[in-house]
Amino acid sequence: MRIQGNNPFIPTQWQKIQPEIQSRQTEGFAAALKSALSDVNKLQLQADESVKKLAMGQGEDIHQVMIAVEQAKLAMQLTVQVRNKVVEAYQEISRMQI
Repeated sequence: MRIQGNNPFIPTQWQKIQPEIQSRQTEGFAAALKSALSDVNKLQLQADESVKKLAMGQGEDIHQVMIAVEQAKLAMQLTVQVRNKVVEAYQEISRMQI
């Protein structure tokens, strides 16, 4: 069952980029990697913008700002962990004797 419209359990920052993710066609690993990094970058930029608006007193809700910052933080941590696993796998393959 798919919920139509805005889902109250998904932060608004994620709802803005979710249709872009669903409509995107990937041609391969490089395109998937590029789109994933682009999504992480968008989350970082949205979090930065939310913090700026809050600091300038433009009516941002502190809870939404903290959620956006935590989403960006978790996305970056996941990206770093995936990179570490890929590097580890590459090193393991390079150590194999043929």
